Parts: sequence; C-alpha cells; structure tokens
Amino acid sequence: MDRDAIAAWIFLAPALILLGLFLLWPIAYLFYLSFTTGSFTLAGIRWIGGKNYLRLLSDPDFWQVLGNTAYFTIATVIPSLIIPLVLAVLLNRSLAWRGLLRTAYFIPSITSLVAVGLGFRWLFQPEPEGPVNLLLKTIGIEPIPWLSSTIWAMPVLILLSIWKQLGFNLVVFLAGLQAIPISRYEAAELDGANSWQQFWYITLPGLRPTLVFATVTTAIFTLRSFEQVYIITGGGPLNSTNLLVYYIYDRAFGQFDFGYAAAAATVLLAIALLLVYLQLKVWGEEEIKS
Repeated sequence: MDRDAIAAWIFLAPALILLGLFLLWPIAYLFYLSFTTGSFTLAGIRWIGGKNYLRLLSDPDFWQVLGNTAYFTIATVIPSLIIPLVLAVLLNRSLAWRGLLRTAYFIPSITSLVAVGLGFRWLFQPEPEGPVNLLLKTIGIEPIPWLSSTIWAMPVLILLSIWKQLGFNLVVFLAGLQAIPISRYEAAELDGANSWQQFWYITLPGLRPTLVFATVTTAIFTLRSFEQVYIITGGGPLNSTNLLVYYIYDRAFGQFDFGYAAAAATVLLAIALLLVYLQLKVWGEEEIKS
C-alpha cells in the first residue's frame, strides 16, 4: 500500500469508526436481537432462531399495522407530490410576494412535529369541540368524532403529514424546475405548444430524477412516522391508526418483547432499503438515458 492510500485511510478512519459504531453495529445488533427473546430487565435474552419472524407472519395485529402503514404511506405520498409540484410551478414564475409565499410554505418543514401534533389534536378534538367541529356546526353539519372514529382518525394523521412534508418537497421541486433550461420552453412556444403541453413534454420529463428523489424521501418520512400517532391517537381507536414504528415502540418498551420488536424493525428496515434500491436503480437508468 503506497503513501497516498495510507494517508487516505488515516483521514477516513474517524468517519468510518463513527459510521461503524452508530450505524453498522446497531443494524447488526438489531438483526441479532430479532432471533432472540426475553427482556433486558427481567430474564435476559436467549436465542430462539426464526420464531419471531414466524410470529410476525401469523400475527393478525402485525398484518393490520402493515396494512395501516401501506394505506397511510400511499395516501400521504401522492398528495405530498402533486400539491407541492403544482405550487412549485406557480411559484417558479414572476409573481407578487413570491419570496414571502415560498417562506410561508416552507415553515411547516421546520416546525416541531410534536408541537404540530398537539395543534392538530386541539383542532380536531371532539370534547370540548375543537375549531373544526365548531366550523362544521356553523354550516349545519353534525360534529364528527375525528379522533375516536376508525374511519376519520387516519385522515387526520394523513392531513398532518401532508402539511408537514409540503415545504420540503416544494423546495426540491423548485430546485428541479430551475435546472431545466429556459431555451426548451422558448423553443416550444415558437412551435406553438400551450402551457399544458409544455408541462407534460418538458417540465415532467425534466423533473423525473427530482420526482424519484421526492417520492423516496417522502415514503421514508411516512414509514418512520411516530410522533403523530403517539401524540394524537396512540394507535387507536381499535388499532386503526397504529403504524409500524409505533407498533415496534409499543412491543419493545410497552411489552418489553425486544426480540419480536427487533424482527418487526428488521422488516421496516428491509422496506426502506428496497425503496432506496429502487431509487438508485431508476436514477441509474435516467443517467444512462441522459
């Protein structure tokens, strides 16, 4: 090994050590725990092989939580892409108060999710009636038990998550729009293309890598959602808003079933890695096309 390689490893060593201690080792230990049972505080842990994964496959609560998570993710990701994309196209033009509007839309992204959760719980609380139900009463609609309904509790969490993610995706799309050469739009105008045709044939293809990035980051954001559930619904009513991260938390620190929680966390990690793999694959195909 020459001097340059040795010097490179010396400079990389601190970062690699930290990466190993705080990322690789916890992942490896999580995988080990998923094959064990017991509590750290009561009876210790012992090896049981793949029984935790078999329990996952036969646990109806886990499948319900997985379904809740899929519904929550899909219902959050799609509006979290469409709404910021439309706003970004509008804000990319010369509008009055454009800078102020950009700042206003980005504020949710830097707001504490705990504070936002408390605010949404107050807005939709049934007793005493929150502002949303009071507004419904003024227009002749019966108050809705938002947080105690198996139908309406999840949409409240979805609405909060869309609002929270809006600013980040807006900035991402604005950056992507500004990277598209203006000459393409000028050429399209000379050819008689209208605004919709320019959006469909120039803007969307130009934003394809940005859309892939925004889709994956938003999906990961929703997959790791915890504060919304913990603060607003606690997984209820009747487990209808229990998401995977909250399920893992409850199993680990509510029931002290660390091995089973580690198995569920490993499933969550596998889903996240699959999303990242798909992002890199699509991105690689886009690079080859360009």
